[in-house]
Amino acid sequence: MLKDIKNIQYHESILSTIGKTPLVKLNKVTRGLKPQIFAKLESVNPGGSNKDRIGVDIIEDAEREGRLKPGGTIVEATSGNTGLGLAIAGAVKGYHCICTMPDKMSIEKIRILRAYGAEVVVTPTAVPHESPESYTEVAKRIVRETPNSILANQYYNQKNPEAHYKTTGPEIWDQTGGQIDYFVAGIGTGGTISGVGRYLKEKNPNVKIIAGDPKGSILRDYFYSKKVTPSFKVYKVEGIGQDFIPGVLHFQFIDEILEISDKESFVLARRLTREEGIFVGGSSGTALAAALKVAEQLTEKDVMVVLLADSGERYLSKMYDDDWMRENRFLIPERITVRFVHESKKTLPRLISIDPVATVRKALDLINQNNISQLPVIDKGTSVGSVEESDLMSAALENPALFDAPVNSLMKSSFPRVHLDELISQAIQLLSKKHPAVLVEDDGKIVGILTRYDVIEYMAR
Repeated sequence: MLKDIKNIQYHESILSTIGKTPLVKLNKVTRGLKPQIFAKLESVNPGGSNKDRIGVDIIEDAEREGRLKPGGTIVEATSGNTGLGLAIAGAVKGYHCICTMPDKMSIEKIRILRAYGAEVVVTPTAVPHESPESYTEVAKRIVRETPNSILANQYYNQKNPEAHYKTTGPEIWDQTGGQIDYFVAGIGTGGTISGVGRYLKEKNPNVKIIAGDPKGSILRDYFYSKKVTPSFKVYKVEGIGQDFIPGVLHFQFIDEILEISDKESFVLARRLTREEGIFVGGSSGTALAAALKVAEQLTEKDVMVVLLADSGERYLSKMYDDDWMRENRFLIPERITVRFVHESKKTLPRLISIDPVATVRKALDLINQNNISQLPVIDKGTSVGSVEESDLMSAALENPALFDAPVNSLMKSSFPRVHLDELISQAIQLLSKKHPAVLVEDDGKIVGILTRYDVIEYMAR
């Protein structure tokens, strides 16, 4: 006998779980600021971002109009999140999905899309928007070449802002009891901020809509100048900012746009994760940075909502990778230690050293092979001296027999030692006193070497 499932609480499909995302009060990253600041957590959508909201609407609109037929293909130019929203809806409804993405996007996004069965085509980032190689133009070409396919067209499809007008805006209004004074978000397509902004201003024209825009995007300059000024700066934040004006971006619903750097975005996103336990991507850091700047001028009577667009899990190989952050000069601690400079070296080979009884010839070979100028002399893990290329060469030129002499016959005193966790100023002080290098130690063991060149290269970068 079949059981009656009427009393079982469930959803007919994953699509009905989209939306109704929670509002969470921020406490630590907002310390010292007067207004009440709340985060709208779009990462709890099934696809992990606010773009889940538009995927279903775009597909169902195409179905109603007869543009998308059973077994069809959905094509989209995406930074990843809209593609994922479309791929989830397509999986449920039986459509194939092809996503074109710029090559600056994280590998996690590509892998997640493929996990949902989407096909991913990677295109160059550093090309003009109108270039045949750009991800938007490649998507259009794929549609022309693929029977029974549609372009989701998130940048011009008005179902994009409409989805946020119907869902995200009303949710925020209800969750704040209509008390919201400021709404802050990043601008990607402009659909989210346009749809939410339109709804909130209809409910209360005094609500201020604030946007964060990456440094290198043209949107902020256009907002204030009404002129399209090309930008040649490639920024690292994904999913927001543009080099063209999207058709779904309605500036009349926006009151202010703030320019936010990559570093501000990534550092704040990481802080949000570590201090508030809210795992977010770089665009959320952009929105939060804009929110905090505006909040400095507000009072305890003000209520602000900042939309955090997606989850940090799709940026593990980038902004949550300390090496990537250091390589891009985003991870700068207040106290710069020897460890930080040592680990930021472009290459970290094994410690190159010479045994005290090895020959001068061997030492010169090591120096030449590794393109270095000096070597520590190490005996069973203990530094017993040092040799420099210029000294060895001078001695060998004067007396060629010294090529086969042991290095301990020509070595000088050991390089000074500094601990990994000492301030770099200690190493600089030693290097400025005619020491060409310092040995780096940890737990009593020599683990590396810093030269004057290493420190100068770090300072120059």
